[in-house]
Amino acid sequence: MRAYERLLKYVTVRTPSDETSTTVPSSACQFDLAQDLIREFINLGLPKARTDEKCYVYAQIPATPGYENCPKIGFIAHLDTVSDFCDKKIVPVVTENYDGRDLPLGGSDGRVLSVSMFPHLKDLKGRTLITSNGDTILGADDKAGVAEIMTMAERVLTENIPHGQISIGFTPDEEVGRGADHFDVEKFDADFAYTMDGDTEGEIQYENFNAADAIFEIKGVNVHPGSAKDVMVNAALVAMEINAALPEGETPADTEDYEGFYHLVSMSGDVACAKLHYIVRDHDTDKFAARLETLKEISKQMNLKWGLGTVKLTIDEQYRNMAEIIKDGNMHLIENAKKACLAADVTPLILPIRGGTDGARLSFMGLPCPNLGTGGHGYHGPFEHITAEGMDKSVEVMIELVKLYAEMK
Repeated sequence: MRAYERLLKYVTVRTPSDETSTTVPSSACQFDLAQDLIREFINLGLPKARTDEKCYVYAQIPATPGYENCPKIGFIAHLDTVSDFCDKKIVPVVTENYDGRDLPLGGSDGRVLSVSMFPHLKDLKGRTLITSNGDTILGADDKAGVAEIMTMAERVLTENIPHGQISIGFTPDEEVGRGADHFDVEKFDADFAYTMDGDTEGEIQYENFNAADAIFEIKGVNVHPGSAKDVMVNAALVAMEINAALPEGETPADTEDYEGFYHLVSMSGDVACAKLHYIVRDHDTDKFAARLETLKEISKQMNLKWGLGTVKLTIDEQYRNMAEIIKDGNMHLIENAKKACLAADVTPLILPIRGGTDGARLSFMGLPCPNLGTGGHGYHGPFEHITAEGMDKSVEVMIELVKLYAEMK
């Protein structure tokens, strides 16, 4: 079975994670896909595949006899999708021999997948393009990764490709930042791994953002506006002042590549109280630390101006740049990924991640884990798309990696 055929099945199982939930997994529907995958593993001849009570899926393909001393390689993807545009039945649409032009998606809102929005579409001409019907996400992030890993496993087993032990893991709740929270590195049993959670086939990513959540809570003084002089402290206006104090031109809309940012995710409030929620990102460790110090200084200055206790700043550091781990004796993962791409007739694309993956946190948990592309584009919205051919190439890259590490007895 080709990877895209699996994808067409998996995306119909809705698995949005829920950032407001305190359960693990954050949504019970993720178990539906996990159980489907366990049954599929068993049908492939891997009866020891299992899912735990927190919806993590683990499986191992035992080493070919004589290859037990090869490095143990792992592949990881996530089961969940974003919750945005995921409130309806997901209907995948297959467009064969795509002409490289604007494509009406046919949904109720009349959305069009346009070349002006996604210039790379012209390069997909002649391929089999897969989208949603425009009303929902497709779910290729990251069910494409799941489908490609399952297809790789099937091929290794049915084609008798010599290999060391191959470990497979699927995580819940990656989209709400909790995918690695309960991942059992010891149970996974690999020397290193790759997450299959990138974009264009051939992407190789080992540099991601350092990341933090930052929340300003502002306490105002609310009195009648007729007698407010020198008494009122308008929390909503203080919130606006805080945002204005941030460096100009350092938002996601103003930055690219290795440039960091402050991103105002949400804001709420009135005269009495207000709240600003930011995410802070930077690839460079020192610059990241400086960004956090900037926030602390703004909080300090607001309290000096408006009174102690007016502003409370809470910073929660989320993940770090995995380059620190990969560059420390693990660059073979990148060099071999480049070799695997070339062997699969795919151009290697070494790109920084303007975000993070499970692999970033797993790398600091003792499992070096760069990220590879799956062939998808336009994630987290109704314009999400992928090609069958791009997925095939991503599978080939994994197969070539298996072969490369099987040579290292």
